[in-house]
Amino acid sequence: MRRVLIFAAIFLAACAPRSDRKVIVFGVDGMDPGFLERHWGALPALDELRREGTFARLATTDPPQSPVAWSSFLTGLDPAEHGIFDFVHRDPVTQEAYLSISRTTEPRFRLPVGPWEIPLRPGGVELLRRGRPFWEGLARQGVPVAILHMPANFPPSGAGDELSGMGTPDLRGTQGAYTLIDHAGDVELTGPANTLRRDHAVSTAKLRIDMDAEHAVARFQVGGATVLLNEGEWSDWLPVEFPLIPYLASARGMIRIFAKQLHPGLQIYVTPVNLDPLDPALPISHPAGLSKAYAKAVGRYPTVGIPQDTTALRNGVLTLPEFLAHTADILNTERRLLSAALDRYRGGLLFFYFSSVDQNSHILWGRDEAKLLEYYQGVDQAIADARRREPGARVIVMSDHGFTTFRQAVNLNTWLRQEGLLATKREGQVDWSRTRAWALGLNALYVSAPGEVGEIRRRLLAWRDPETGQAVVTAVGVVEASAANRAVAPALTIGYAAGYRASWSTGLGEVSDHVFETNTEVWIGDHCVDPAVVPGVLIVSKGPPVTAAGIKDLGAAIAQLFH
Repeated sequence: MRRVLIFAAIFLAACAPRSDRKVIVFGVDGMDPGFLERHWGALPALDELRREGTFARLATTDPPQSPVAWSSFLTGLDPAEHGIFDFVHRDPVTQEAYLSISRTTEPRFRLPVGPWEIPLRPGGVELLRRGRPFWEGLARQGVPVAILHMPANFPPSGAGDELSGMGTPDLRGTQGAYTLIDHAGDVELTGPANTLRRDHAVSTAKLRIDMDAEHAVARFQVGGATVLLNEGEWSDWLPVEFPLIPYLASARGMIRIFAKQLHPGLQIYVTPVNLDPLDPALPISHPAGLSKAYAKAVGRYPTVGIPQDTTALRNGVLTLPEFLAHTADILNTERRLLSAALDRYRGGLLFFYFSSVDQNSHILWGRDEAKLLEYYQGVDQAIADARRREPGARVIVMSDHGFTTFRQAVNLNTWLRQEGLLATKREGQVDWSRTRAWALGLNALYVSAPGEVGEIRRRLLAWRDPETGQAVVTAVGVVEASAANRAVAPALTIGYAAGYRASWSTGLGEVSDHVFETNTEVWIGDHCVDPAVVPGVLIVSKGPPVTAAGIKDLGAAIAQLFH
């Protein structure tokens, strides 16, 4: 019996993870293997890693969208199982679009008091992704875990130290709604809907702007903060409070102000109202005080899931140089957060996510390779700093997908209408009673009759651009969703050929006048195409092999390093 007990103890010890090991994983959204191969000489830390260890292309998901791919990475599941199929999903009853990653939930029981409704139980935030993150098992077995800005992890899973990432909303519940101001005096900033009122009226906060009559300088007052800005200057993060019940309840957030132009006219850009990490109105970290600890270490930092405001650039609110300066500042903030994370790191798993390569690739891909390289170099320098501070750590660099050009915008619903698969009413709205196929999101296609899926797939793969003769679609995936996800799952995923991508109107489920439109926007690089065109990156430092056929297998391979 004693021998049996000794054998069992040895067996359990051998199976238990090693909590003293150090593994640092850098998730670099959008890092492209081909771009790395063209610039190894300018990226010494990454080059050293691949020379001493391994470098490979990492198969992405179908479709190759960030929330989809990161969900597969952290759960080890296909989209059919984790239930994230696109940036947006379709409500099967109303056909309306909603954000696929998470949603807020209203309190179920309220006490009416005059114009107010006092919740008897709090509302919350629901993570729509299914599946458990791979690091939960490590944390349960005593391995220290720190996961910073992992996408598709809002609210945080609650295992180890976590800061939420992509999918985290602003205070208004959007993914980033900026404000543009063209006059001085008192300005109302729009906050969240006041759910403590019966009418859910939108809350507001006052921003006071006073101009200098002679110089290009202005004074801004919001809450108890006052800041002077010269033309072309940014403020620091400023706390802002939106009253909900006078003197009793308010929603707190934070903004940055950019004095874009002060003379002769006034143009003031205000960032989306971010959740304040010093006092977040929604759960953005685990434990709850972690976001505050990082803010005390590095100052307030952006919390909205995608802090780079490409919408303001696309709308002409920010010029390209202004946008690039803005994103360079975000990258510097990411590097400060990484440094603070390394200050806290004592071993186990540290995951840190960089967003800047992806967001700048959308704007610079094929336009300014030298400028894009600067963002790659910023990440490279951060990795070099981490390796100097933790020379004994195993280091992994990975990305969710790569990049390609976006030359032609495809109005898929217009093509479906031409093919007799989608019907519209006189005012241009979709006629659901006669529509058999409809596109919403950047890669999703919904089909009303399952028997038609095969024929529609064949027609999509046979589709050619009449101007060039090129295939428009080179891959069409058939979605076989689990029972839990079947109601929201599309029937097909559309893998566009390199150079083609769904138009912005297709993403919203709209029907346009023309099937093809030349892309003339500033957004000229993309990855929502055939997954084979945009593989990700896997670079591993010297040590036991880390093998993963694709991104969904990588989380389990990382966990195995602790055994």
